[in-house]
Parts: sequence; C-alpha cells; structure tokens
Amino acid sequence: MESQLLFLSDLNFNLEVWKRELKFQESEMDYFEEKLEHVAMRKLGSDVMVQLEGFQNKIIREREVMGHLRHRIRMKKREIAQIKYQENSEVKFPEKQTLLRDEMKTFVKMHYDLKEDMMDFFLKYL
Repeated sequence: MESQLLFLSDLNFNLEVWKRELKFQESEMDYFEEKLEHVAMRKLGSDVMVQLEGFQNKIIREREVMGHLRHRIRMKKREIAQIKYQENSEVKFPEKQTLLRDEMKTFVKMHYDLKEDMMDFFLKYL
C-alpha cells in the first residue's frame, strides 16, 4: 500500500506540473492575442490579415485543447483521490496516465511550434 501511495503521489506531481504548464501557455496566448491586435491596427494589407486570422483560429483551437486537457487533469486528480483508498488499482492506472502524458507532450510541441511561427510573424510586422 505504501508503494502505491508513492506511485500516486508521483502521478499527482505530474498532473500539477501539467496544470501549471497549461496556465503559463494560456497567459502566453493572451499576450499573443494583444500583439495580433497591434498588428491588425496597422492595416498592413490582406495577405497579413489572412495570416493574422490564421493565428487567431489556431489560438482559438489551442484554447479548446487546453480546456480539454485541464478537464482530463481534473478527472485524473479525482481518480487518484479515489484510488488512494482502494486495492489493486495500479493495474489500469499507469496506461491511462501514459495516454494523458502523450497528449500533453503533443500539445506542448504544437504550442511551441505555433509560438515560433507567431514570433517570426511579429518580428516581421511589429
């Protein structure tokens, strides 16, 4: 039982780190949206506006994915709270955790790819 509690504690730590990562990325998206507004005010032409709109759409989609991941994290934390008091719960739990970890890895990679593209855009038009 003690090893199970340590295992669950480690999983809970991962969930907290992911939750903080999502919060940080959310604040970055707020900042990037402000910068997109500054670019839009410059009225740099339809080509730039098409790119800007593409970034806005990607931000909207990214926020949706963040919401989904936050929900998954909350559900996983509830599951951990329940599992702490049950026996034989380690059998299925790690594979569920691995799926969420893979989703987070994919999301973080996509976020940083978008961030790089936006930084290049800002260097060009701000």
